[in-house]
Amino acid sequence: MTESVLQGLGVSAGIRTGKAFVYAPVRLTDVEKKKTQDTPAEIERLRAAKSACEAELQVLIEKAQRTLGEEKAVILKGQISFLLDPTFYPPMEKLIENEQWTAESAIHQVVTQVAALFESMKNEYMRERAADVRDVGNRMFAQLCERKGTQLSDITEPVILIADDLTPSDTVQLDKNLVLGFVTRIGGKTSHTAILANSLGIAAILGLGDGIDPIQHGDELLIDGSTGRCILNPSEPTKESYHALMLRDEVEKAELQAYVERDAVTKDGFRIELAANIGTVEESASLLSQGAEAVGLYRTEFLFMGQSQMPDEETQYKAYREVAEAMKGRPVVIRTLDIGGDKELPYLDLPKEMNPFLGYRAIRLCLDRKELLHTQLRAILRAGVHGHVKIMFPMISGMEEWRQAKEIYEQVREQLSKEGIPYADSVELGIMIEIPSAALLASRFAKEVDFFSIGTNDLVQYTVAVDRMNEKVSYLYDYFHPAVIRLIKTVIDASVDAGKWTGMCGSMAGDPLAAPLLLGLGLHEWSMSASSLSKVKKVITDLNRSDCAALVEKILDMDTAAEVREALLAFQP
Repeated sequence: MTESVLQGLGVSAGIRTGKAFVYAPVRLTDVEKKKTQDTPAEIERLRAAKSACEAELQVLIEKAQRTLGEEKAVILKGQISFLLDPTFYPPMEKLIENEQWTAESAIHQVVTQVAALFESMKNEYMRERAADVRDVGNRMFAQLCERKGTQLSDITEPVILIADDLTPSDTVQLDKNLVLGFVTRIGGKTSHTAILANSLGIAAILGLGDGIDPIQHGDELLIDGSTGRCILNPSEPTKESYHALMLRDEVEKAELQAYVERDAVTKDGFRIELAANIGTVEESASLLSQGAEAVGLYRTEFLFMGQSQMPDEETQYKAYREVAEAMKGRPVVIRTLDIGGDKELPYLDLPKEMNPFLGYRAIRLCLDRKELLHTQLRAILRAGVHGHVKIMFPMISGMEEWRQAKEIYEQVREQLSKEGIPYADSVELGIMIEIPSAALLASRFAKEVDFFSIGTNDLVQYTVAVDRMNEKVSYLYDYFHPAVIRLIKTVIDASVDAGKWTGMCGSMAGDPLAAPLLLGLGLHEWSMSASSLSKVKKVITDLNRSDCAALVEKILDMDTAAEVREALLAFQP
């Protein structure tokens, strides 16, 4: 068989080889519209299918809660909410009563209409919900036709799963011992399938499109979940080259394991605090065993995005407390709600904007809708009793925003005190440096804030005027741009002069190539994905801070990002 390379979206890392298992469950697309002569009987069939779906989903929710945590189980709870929605199930019964359609035809009609409504929405998150609607419809349909078609339960040996799409409830059922990875025709990086694949640690490629058509049951496949490459019938040379990559990865993992419990100390005795970025409560449970010394960024927006309505104070308090307790007294930097831009909350009914990244988002939203920030700060301060929490405000552009946020913080403290509710009385307050105006005012901010945290992802975007989601100009997006480096230096120097500290929670902090530069600039705290901790720690222990400081002096005299990158490559230990 001839080798062919298919390209999709790599959404969950890992190189895997195995036989293809083509997952082909019954779908609503198979429905042939028919009329019925016995409407009461059809309504009973429909009600039975609905009840069976609720029972099945409840079992899956309990499994998700055990294996993935409450926030991922919310995805499946959302599907039950569709069954209870007056605009979803009741119209099915009406179609049977008024049009004499069969139960299958009624399900097909309503699901098609509701899914199309979601797909027509501009918001990508809402468009992804169309898959949840179809999932519920397919589940009801499967009940009516007695579950014909290929099922996940048919998998009895290690395979690479092939499907048009994998619904959240499909993904939750995957057995990591049998499903080596999966490839789908459709799906995006923000889909629930991608989120769950990462949580399960299963290599995944989505959005292969028509490229998936040649793959047959039993075909040999090689997939790379990092690059999105799916190789059908790989040749022996290809298998050998990828086998070498897999062996290299395994050797590297074994070597890095030795650094998990080591401190990040340079050869000349300078110690760096390495922290982790998290988005969910569950991620905090294993941070200490992965070598994290702190949580440098807790992205609280994921708690809000996992709900069908605004999480109340108690829900937030519980989540923040769990993270604080999991870290056992080590610092937890909690970022207040950073929504807007590419992250939206349907229940907030945010206005459509021509350029949301420059618009109504993050601290701007929270200072306008003060009740959001007020409730969140109450929950954070209460949770602070159970650990060592710090608070930082995102997207601060000027002193006015910082002072308004600080004023609300003081009001919350006063209110909790009057109510006699225990709270953390001495919490460090910081701001994220994501906007050039804030970086340029760092010396002014340093007189009032307790710390800075540099968010390089947005700082680069705003400094060089590049939409990092736009593939046409993405080549210009580079945190080694000399202007970005100068802004970082300005912030760190300002914090040192004021006796404060600066952290970094953008992707630059987790790049081993950037380590000598950040060390030479004097960055105090580095926060990254947990998977990068050992890699960065290994590099730091091979460096001398004095040598890195000398390197920085040379880099500051460079004109292009390419020159900076070349210098860093040449400097590698």
